[in-house]
Amino acid sequence: MKGHSWIQRRKSRQIMVGNVPVGGDAPISVQSMTNTDTCDVEATVKQIEALAATGADIVRVSVPTMKAAEAFKEIKKQSPVPLVTDIHFDYRIALKVAEYGADCLRINPGNIGAEERVKAVVDAAKARNIPIRIGVNAGSLEKDLQEKYGEPTPEALVESAYRHIEILERHNFKDYKISLKASDVFMTVAAYRILAKEIDNPLHLGITEAGSFRSGTVKSSVGLGMLLAEGIGDTIRISLAADPVEEVKVGYDILKSLGLRQRGINLIACPSCSRQQFDVIKTVNALEERLEDVNEHLDVAVIGCVVNGPGEAKEVSVGLTGGFKKSMLYQNGEKSHKVANEDLVDELELQIRQKIAEKLAQKEEKAKGAEQLPIEEIKS
Repeated sequence: MKGHSWIQRRKSRQIMVGNVPVGGDAPISVQSMTNTDTCDVEATVKQIEALAATGADIVRVSVPTMKAAEAFKEIKKQSPVPLVTDIHFDYRIALKVAEYGADCLRINPGNIGAEERVKAVVDAAKARNIPIRIGVNAGSLEKDLQEKYGEPTPEALVESAYRHIEILERHNFKDYKISLKASDVFMTVAAYRILAKEIDNPLHLGITEAGSFRSGTVKSSVGLGMLLAEGIGDTIRISLAADPVEEVKVGYDILKSLGLRQRGINLIACPSCSRQQFDVIKTVNALEERLEDVNEHLDVAVIGCVVNGPGEAKEVSVGLTGGFKKSMLYQNGEKSHKVANEDLVDELELQIRQKIAEKLAQKEEKAKGAEQLPIEEIKS
């Protein structure tokens, strides 16, 4: 049953953010955001490349000034992934980054001024097939909504979203996705649940300003986990006061735990206890660090004793069960050979990389075979 998800995803219409499909039957995409000075092209590109290498499908870049828009022109040329531009208030910046190749505009149509300005941005997006993301945040609700509801509420978030939706719909613009973010888990979840029932546009999930690496990871996992388990969500961003690379890692871990995406090593490890025959925590941490470059999916189990070890090892590609001085290594569920406990990390890395190489070779062989088949056979 490993790797299988029972989740029935909400049906949503699909949009394209660059070459990444969002919504419909596309995989749930993982996003992050740069925290460099956008005007520092070199630093921003370097961070985008690090995020892409970690698995980010899409990266958002803040463009607060026209100077930053000019820098974005150069950043876009060098980016390995689609870029979403984050813009507030100044419609001219939106027009400029659209000209420079933005893959998505993150704006709120209601805060960029008069109707003709909104129309200019929408027309630019239409002309270049650029989708728009409406981003509603509990911390920046319209004043009249704050007065109406007394405080941020799920209903206030949804009403704010509809105001922006109405503007885009009035201009016959359909390619938009929506986020409804709050730092409160229950408020965020309730708002998305309401909107998910009423529209079919893609939803971008996140718990905004979730906190530090540890607390933000927990809040995001709880909130997004609740929504994703209900089939709600087409793209996600984990907002952490930490290195953006960690946001991508946590995002994938959430999706992997729900069987919604598989990327890299799925490491099953016991929390360790006095039964352990080797230092499980040290071994797992070292192994995880060595295998950060691996993108291909593989299930690996590292268990410190023989109580649960054999059972877990039989379900994975590479498994390890702790033993006195030497531990048993399993391959494809079968016992393979014993490994001296002081050599565990080296041997596990070797076996895992061999399995990955085998999988990649099989994929390449399969792809070559498909190329050689007649078109009629491929279709069948």
